[in-house]
Amino acid sequence: MSNSSSISHFFLLALADTRQLQLLHFCLLLGISLAALLGNGLIISAVACGHHLHTPMFFFLLNLALSDLGSIYTTVPKAMYNTLWDTTTISYTGCAAQIFLTFFFLSAEFYLLTIMCYDRYVSICKPLHYGTLLGSRACAHMAAAAWASAFLHALMHTANTFSLPLCHGNALGQFFCEIPAILKLSCSKSYLREIGLLVVTSSLSFGCFVFIVFSYVQIFRAVLRMPSEQGQHKAFSTCLPHLAVLSLFLSTGIFAYLKPPSISSPSLDVALSVLYSVVPPALNPLIYSLRNQELKAAVRRLITGCFQEH
Repeated sequence: MSNSSSISHFFLLALADTRQLQLLHFCLLLGISLAALLGNGLIISAVACGHHLHTPMFFFLLNLALSDLGSIYTTVPKAMYNTLWDTTTISYTGCAAQIFLTFFFLSAEFYLLTIMCYDRYVSICKPLHYGTLLGSRACAHMAAAAWASAFLHALMHTANTFSLPLCHGNALGQFFCEIPAILKLSCSKSYLREIGLLVVTSSLSFGCFVFIVFSYVQIFRAVLRMPSEQGQHKAFSTCLPHLAVLSLFLSTGIFAYLKPPSISSPSLDVALSVLYSVVPPALNPLIYSLRNQELKAAVRRLITGCFQEH
């Protein structure tokens, strides 16, 4: 039995128990993190350098790329280090920082995806009011609200989680620090406070989800009423990537947190955590660039320009 005041570090779950598998996991994590860095870095550079991409849709996409990079580089480097050096420890403060940053970037990502849904809704259903409803100041305010809300939620959850007395050891059944793993170590009923906070956050997230569903119902109704096939194709080409990213993020995250305890196991928990925290940041740039011709052209120009300079 140990108390949270005496815990100086936590033990994370080892991804593999043989050296060959450890090196394989290290190479896979390295490949995923480099793919995320390259893809999101290209999007950020293309949007920042391409003046014709200075529109609300690409402004929010740039913010999404930043949250993707923050999300993957909060968890993956430590997992790579532990795998390479055959260790499983993380300091108490490091664990708190990891929980805060993970919650911060994942929350920001969800709020940004909600705002991007609103952008698509206004663009397709209220095109004449697009400049008014989504001016540069309005976009900056919405992005700031998304980041600020994510920061406040992450701060509240982290502070509350680490104020709980921990007396069930310091071994976390996860490859990175997350709130459910810490709550399992708590020996006090005060963990109900954290559950209460999670209910509040879940209610807000559910409100965003209802808004997204309602918006897409209106969007698809408007698109199907368009007389020209070219107009329909253009509308779908901007909506489908967003819908694919949103579906990947929500389906993996919801299943990871709301799956029945009866089917829970360490290997399944790790697999689901990888799916919602590591895979989306690496795949999002690919999903967006596949169908967005403007973005593909901007990235191509950026890469061509870099090669010509050298």
